[in-house]
This record gives sequence, C-alpha cells and structure tokens, in this order.
Amino acid sequence: MKKIGQFIYPWGNGHYTRMMRLDEVLPKYLNEEFDTHYFSKGEIYKKLLEKFPDKRKNVHEVLMPTPIDGKVGPSVALSLLNILFPVEDNHSLVNQVKNYMKKEREFYDKEKFDVVINDGDMGSNVLAKNRGIPSLFVTNQYMPKLWKSRSYLKPGLYFISKQIAKATRVLVADSAPPHTICEYNLNFPDDIKDKVTYVGHFSNRKLVNSTSQTDLERLVDGTDFGYWMRTGNKPTNDGTGQRYEEVFHESEMNDERRIISHAKNDKSIDRVVGKDGKKYSIGEAYEKKIDWIQIDIGFLTEQEMQTILTGCKYVVINGSHTIMGEIMGINSKPIIGMPIYDEHTNQIKWAEEKQLGVLAESKKQVIKAIQMIRQNYNKYQEKLGVFSENFDGNGAENTAKIVSDVLERKK
Repeated sequence: MKKIGQFIYPWGNGHYTRMMRLDEVLPKYLNEEFDTHYFSKGEIYKKLLEKFPDKRKNVHEVLMPTPIDGKVGPSVALSLLNILFPVEDNHSLVNQVKNYMKKEREFYDKEKFDVVINDGDMGSNVLAKNRGIPSLFVTNQYMPKLWKSRSYLKPGLYFISKQIAKATRVLVADSAPPHTICEYNLNFPDDIKDKVTYVGHFSNRKLVNSTSQTDLERLVDGTDFGYWMRTGNKPTNDGTGQRYEEVFHESEMNDERRIISHAKNDKSIDRVVGKDGKKYSIGEAYEKKIDWIQIDIGFLTEQEMQTILTGCKYVVINGSHTIMGEIMGINSKPIIGMPIYDEHTNQIKWAEEKQLGVLAESKKQVIKAIQMIRQNYNKYQEKLGVFSENFDGNGAENTAKIVSDVLERKK
C-alpha cells in the first residue's frame, strides 16, 4: 500500500479546500490502494478530525508557524516582533520553526511516505528533499508583488521562495497564462521554471443534488441583489465584515439589496432586514412577503450557494484566490474586491485590468464600483464569458494524475 502525506497550511481555508477536492478524485486515478496522512493545526486540524472520524489516527497536529492575528488580517508589526520574541501564546518564530520541523521529521521517519503533497507548508519540502521523497508543492504565490511600500517584507519572501523551490514539482492552482488570476503573485526565476506546472483551479465539480427550495431561495427568487461574501480565518472574516458594514451605512445603499454570507455555522446570524427597518427570521420574511434590503446568513448549503451565485448581479469579496476562480470562472459573475492582503490586491488588480471586476479600497470606491458594473453590465458579461471559456477548473484531477505518475515511476 502506498503512503501519501498531505501537509496543509492552516492560514485561511483555501489550502484545506484544495486538498479536500484532491482527496475526492484521487481514488479515480491511483491504480493501487493508498493510505493518506493529514497534517495541520488549529481550525483546519479540527476540520480534518470532523471530516475523517474513522481515520483519526491519520490526522496529526503539527504547529506550523502562522502570522499573528491582528484586527483585520495579520498584524505585520506583531508578526515581525515574533521572529525573535514570544508574542501572546506564540513562542518566537525561530523556536516555532525548530519545534515544528522536529515534529514533522518524526512523522517522516515513522511513516516513510512514497509522495508528499504540500499545500502551503514549505518545511515539508525540505524534509522530503533530504530523504529523496518526491514532493508536490501546491500554491498560487511565489515572490508576489508588494504594495503599500512593504518592501521590508522582501527578505522573508526571498527565504520562503527558496524553500518552495526545494519541491520536486511546483503546481500552480490556476489556469495557464494568459488566463492566470494570480499572475502578479508569481515571479518564478528561470532556474525553477522547468518544475512549474499550471494544473488549474481546484474547482468544486460535485453536482448539487437538487432538493425542494428553501425559504431563503424562495425569498430571493426573481429579485435584483448583490452577494457579499465573508471568508477567511477569524480576523480576516471579521475585518471583511466590518468594512462591509461601513459601506451599508452609506445613503447610496438604501435601495441596494444584498445578501451577506458569514461562513460561520451559527444559526443566530440568520436574519432579514426589511425596507421598513424591522428584522425578521428568513421563514417569517418569506411568509409575509417582506420587501427586504439585507439578508444575513451564517452558513449556506451548496444548493443555496449555487442559487445565490446564479441569481446575483455581482459578488463582493476580499480577494481570496479559490473564491475568485469559482465566481468568475464557473459562474461568470463580476467581482468587487476589497483586499486585506497584497496577495488579494494583486489578484483583484489583474481582474480589473481584464474587465472582470473592480478593485475598491474604500467605501466610496465600492459604491462607485456597483454603479460602474450596473451601467456596463453587458461589457462585463462579455469579458467574463471569454474568461470562463478559457478557465481551467481541473486542478484536482490534473494533480491526481501527477500523483499517479510519480507513484508509477517509483515502482
């Protein structure tokens, strides 16, 4: 039986989402039995335990270093301080790296992997290279362009790029150029280009089993609305929500219907605000045929998500790479991006240049973006149609084929 290691970086949900989609298709492409071990920490480790209740012995917690949380995304100042000094409950980064590499080394020596797939975890590349184990590094970043005069981060990015380059193969989770959303986040030097493959987005290929419409779907049916997505880990999610709320208080939003998904499995979030200013449950709003202005929903089912993406006029996001692919490539909807990180800014700028969406860094710019999209909707639809035709959503399948080839060569 072949043994596979999946090392999943625990910052945000994108790394986890990609690897779970790979997991769904791997059995179709591997010709022999295999056993997968999963490594992460924090919320992602908990998700893995929930997803694989019968394989808990294959789910391992490794304290991979992550940035220090700030109010909106990571705190750059605290993260820099943490390189040499403890911050809050975090040991110094120097000690974190030493301890987590020691832990991963123990797993490597015990499990004897045939191949490892590292989504965001660079330390595993180093361990694999030292042991002659094939490693596949999945990413949408390599020496990204920096904005906001953050050139002081370049030494760190250079160090990270050196560790990424130690992988046997670097798999970019995006369409090949010139249709690459993360183009401005990729600056590969000539000496590693031969090991880089654009495998495509790890898109959700599962068919949604249609059931009867929910009250939410009935409530939004036939209405004109924008979809506002909150995604990411807690500081990113909360920071995104805070910025959305600032926009909603502007007078121009008084008649602009919106649905906000919070990406939190919490029913207490679910509510409808009518144009009369009163609050209702979703069921009550549907029964009373309330003329609504805002719907907040903690967690959408896959069917509800598809209904809302199909019915919305535009989608407001913070610029998550995985989400952008789903919205623009599969659903052909224009985006309005309010970035948290430079990674987001790069991707939204790219989309804006291709006339697939608009970059908006202030509440006034968001309102202007909504007006611009509404006024030029046919132009955006035309550009999105071309983009969707060239969109490669087969990242999971193409990666599974590469895993299969690697294991075949090891025989």
